[in-house]
Amino acid sequence: MNLAVFSLPFHAVTGERRSGLPPPSPRDGMAMAICVAAAQTITQTALFTRDQRMTGIILSGGKNTRMGSNKAFLKVDGERLIDRAVRIFREVCNEIILVTNEPQLYLDQDVAIVTDLEKGKGPLMGIYTGLFWAASETAFVAACDMPFLSAPFIRYLRDQSGGDVDIVVPETADGLQPLHAVYSRRCLPAIKARLDRDRLKVTEFYRGMKVRTVSAETIRRFDPHGRMFLNVNTVEEFANLRQSEQPS
Repeated sequence: MNLAVFSLPFHAVTGERRSGLPPPSPRDGMAMAICVAAAQTITQTALFTRDQRMTGIILSGGKNTRMGSNKAFLKVDGERLIDRAVRIFREVCNEIILVTNEPQLYLDQDVAIVTDLEKGKGPLMGIYTGLFWAASETAFVAACDMPFLSAPFIRYLRDQSGGDVDIVVPETADGLQPLHAVYSRRCLPAIKARLDRDRLKVTEFYRGMKVRTVSAETIRRFDPHGRMFLNVNTVEEFANLRQSEQPS
């Protein structure tokens, strides 16, 4: 595998690179974007029709304070969570972008790697950064610590996007699932407006956007055991997950 690794001061990136959108303006006037470009990306895109093309954005920027170690490298069924996510994304996405503030830890991954355009802004900045760099007009976003991602369900979300739909998001009894959703790049200005005001709740920028929700009934067709949106935040949660893997 041939990798080209480069680092850019953000002011060197032109707005024209992504649909004429001006680049964000971090308070310190500078943000670093570290990209790892894999030769496989062009080949991967050729496997998808135009209607099927979608960027996959994996968020791996959490502080892991409750877990005490990097959740991306925990193993479920003998497979690291980050490897699991990349494998599933590879089935449904022609491009994969990993957003992390520790890029050196992921150089074994055959994906594009970028850092937050401004640190300390949480998942909303991760979504913004991934969308900013995305080559496709739509992107599926998920956190790296979700062991039960489903390729068929991600395809279903993709197929519900398009047209004037800006966001396709599952809705369960627990509410919307914004870290397991499809976003159009048309969301970028609305997200930036929230970031500029430090209003960092992800679903707040949904107001004024064309949102299509996916019902719990539909979700159950893909996820009869109700595990698809589980994530791993604590040692106890991971222990319970490992216990559930054991044969009864």
